[in-house]
Amino acid sequence: MEYDYLIKFLALGDSGVGKTSFLYQYTDGTFNSRFISTVGIDFREKRLLYQTKGRNHRVHLQLWDTAGQERFRSLTTAFYRDAMGFLLLFDLTSEQSFIEIRNWIEQLRIHAYCDSPDVILCGNKADLEDRRVIMEWRARDLAEKNNLVYIETSAATGQNVARAVETLLERVMIRMESAVDKAMLPGRRGRPRDLDNVDLNSQQKSCGC
Repeated sequence: MEYDYLIKFLALGDSGVGKTSFLYQYTDGTFNSRFISTVGIDFREKRLLYQTKGRNHRVHLQLWDTAGQERFRSLTTAFYRDAMGFLLLFDLTSEQSFIEIRNWIEQLRIHAYCDSPDVILCGNKADLEDRRVIMEWRARDLAEKNNLVYIETSAATGQNVARAVETLLERVMIRMESAVDKAMLPGRRGRPRDLDNVDLNSQQKSCGC
C-alpha cells in the first residue's frame, strides 16, 4: 500500500518506563507484562489516515524504540536528527525516572533537529495508581516550563496511548504544513512523499524549522 507521508517518531526515557510496551500497545493493541529490555534501537510501524482541510492523507508511521540505559546513549542520539517528533516517557511510580526527564530534555535540545522539537511528555503506568509517586501537578508543571504537552498513559490498559501518538502527529503535520512548500515535496506523481527527505535541517536550530 502506498502512502503520502513517512513520519518518524522516537520514544525516549529511562530503562523500564514502558517504552516498548507503549509502542506495542499502540501498533498491536497488546500488552506483555514480562519486561524485555531493548538493546540499542528497535522500531514498530503503523499505517493510518490523517485528515486535514477536508482531505485524507495516508501516513506511514515509524516508531523508533530506544534503549534507556546510559551505555546506549551514544548510539540512540544518532537517531535524534532523523526523528520528526518525540514521545518522552517516565514512570509515574518511579521518582528517578521523573528526575531524569530534565536530562532527556537537555539531550533533545542538543541533538534534535531544532531547539523546540515537538515532544509529548507521557507519565506512563497510570493504571498503577496505588503505587504512584509523581503527582499530576508536578508533571504538568515540568511540562509547562519546557513547553511540552503532558498526557498520562498506560501501556497496560491502553489509556491515552493512541491519544499521545495522534497528538504528536497532529503537531508535526501542522509544523510540516507551515514550514514546507508543497511544491517542493518529492513524490508529486503518486510516489510516496518521504518527509524524512524534506530538509527539516535547513532551518536547524531555529524555532521555525
